[in-house]
Amino acid sequence: MSRFQKASHVLWHCQYHIVWTPKCRFRILKGNVGKEVYRQIWILSEQLKIQIVELNVQLDHVHLLVKIPPKLSVSEVMGHLKGRTAIRLFNKFPYLRKHKLWGNHFWAKG
Repeated sequence: MSRFQKASHVLWHCQYHIVWTPKCRFRILKGNVGKEVYRQIWILSEQLKIQIVELNVQLDHVHLLVKIPPKLSVSEVMGHLKGRTAIRLFNKFPYLRKHKLWGNHFWAKG
C-alpha cells in the first residue's frame, strides 16, 4: 500500500502534526471533558473527510497527527475542529461557560 493518496488530478501526501491548548493552558481536559474532545474530533474528522493517523488528548493540550487533502487548508480544518468542539463542550458541560476566564472562548488563539 502506497503512502500517497489519489484524487482526480493529484497524487498527495499532506500529513500534519498539530498541537493546541485550552485558553491559558488550563488543565481542564480530564475525565469526561477529555473523552468528549476525543470523540468530537473523530466525528468531525469523518465529516471533513480527513484521516486521523494519531490523536492524543492530554490534560492541558491536544496532539493530532492528521492527513488533510490538498483541497482543504490547515487553518480551515483547525477553525472547524476548535470551533465545533468548543460549542459542543459548552453545551454538554455548562459549568465550563461559567469559568471567569473563558469569555466564550475555550481554546487558545493560534
